[in-house]
Amino acid sequence: MSASTPLSESDARLLEFAEKAPRSPAARDEAVTRALGISAVRYHQRLNRLLDDPAAAAAHPTLVSRLRRIRDQRAESRERAKSG
Repeated sequence: MSASTPLSESDARLLEFAEKAPRSPAARDEAVTRALGISAVRYHQRLNRLLDDPAAAAAHPTLVSRLRRIRDQRAESRERAKSG
């Protein structure tokens, strides 16, 4: 996706939800289903895809940056655990 491709309405709603979502995984997963009508797994799949979308970074730069950093830290932890 390129920055010239605007976010879909559902992607924009998902990012807006992510900005305000509860930090607790259990509370967030319940809120995802209630607010967005999708499973928590689908939410995380879509959110992860959006983190690599320039349009998402342009629309929500702080959120995308924070979530990318968290994703990268978790990936590094998994790699260390596998090689350790």
